Amino acid sequence: MSASPPTSFRILVLGGYGLFGARIVRALARERGCELVVAGRDLASAQALCAELAAAGAQAGLAAAALDVTASDLGERIAALAPRLVIHSAGPFQGRAWEVAECALAARAHYVDLADARAFVAGFAALDGRARAAGCWAISGASSVPGLSGAVLAALAPRFGRLEQVATAISPGNHTPRGLATTRAILGQVGRPLAVLRDGRWQRRYGWQSLRRLRIAGLRTRWLACCDVPDLTVLPRRWPQLRSCEFRAGLELRRMHLGLWLASWLVRARLWRDLAAHAQALLALSQRWQALGSDVGVMQMDLRGHDHAGAPLHLRWRLLAHHGDGPQVPATAAVVLARKLARGRLPGSGARACLDLFTLDELLAELADYAIDTSVQQLT
Repeated sequence: MSASPPTSFRILVLGGYGLFGARIVRALARERGCELVVAGRDLASAQALCAELAAAGAQAGLAAAALDVTASDLGERIAALAPRLVIHSAGPFQGRAWEVAECALAARAHYVDLADARAFVAGFAALDGRARAAGCWAISGASSVPGLSGAVLAALAPRFGRLEQVATAISPGNHTPRGLATTRAILGQVGRPLAVLRDGRWQRRYGWQSLRRLRIAGLRTRWLACCDVPDLTVLPRRWPQLRSCEFRAGLELRRMHLGLWLASWLVRARLWRDLAAHAQALLALSQRWQALGSDVGVMQMDLRGHDHAGAPLHLRWRLLAHHGDGPQVPATAAVVLARKLARGRLPGSGARACLDLFTLDELLAELADYAIDTSVQQLT
């Protein structure tokens, strides 16, 4: 690896050529004064992405590295690369501890991940003391949830005198590329119990059950089902006045969504133990149907409560991603944070979930070049 200028801000992107990591790298390649180290198990893939971006006129420096996040010498490897920031996009995060974050902090580097695992993100503040001692930020969940969902809630909450309910839904278009890590993460919670705040008390639900329909003009009706995400814990902590906090996700093709719903009953009845073990085969099956459906992804949040005059208030925030740009949404919170850190615009330190670190306007500005529209509607 060539030496960097003393003033360069080196960013190590783990999983840097993957579904989300490559989008982060492409966005940050326009950032002058930075050096990007694209890392993963396959050095050739990392080198190919660096060559592509260099040929396209990247403003940032580019380097490739072979790095396995499960390696026993990960800490030494990260320290040797001397990053100022480590972005961890090499999921899945379910069932994992915070070793990568600990290695980054030991190297006195900031840390940002795209974790969507509830326990991983909800407990991440346990590293707060270590992060403050290192003088660094360690931020978990820089993705659609809770990164974007939290920014939406922070932007709209001031319109309420009393905010009581939030319900989030995400449904990607079927043309959207999917990776093995994401597939494993989804399958791992199908039919599994999860706790949901409903009407002021914690209630039991099951992954990929409690079906609902999502109807949007111009799109075919989509099905949604309960999923276990960090929002279910971290949003009620941040906004303790909430009495209900729900999250549902859905697959555009009914055969895929309802197939998982049927499988959830087998898992719940303990007739099918580990659906995630079949991720490779089920991913291959879904890819055979990828030409069907559309390239439109949806994220919707419904906020209910009362306005400052005491009248009922229902706001609906909606994001529509066209032309296959949906995967850019979960990648963008990390890009916003990386730019702020590189430019010295995120003072302080500590470990936390990705809340209150950027505004909704800052994130949407980063998405301005993509086929992504958002709206806010007041409903009766």
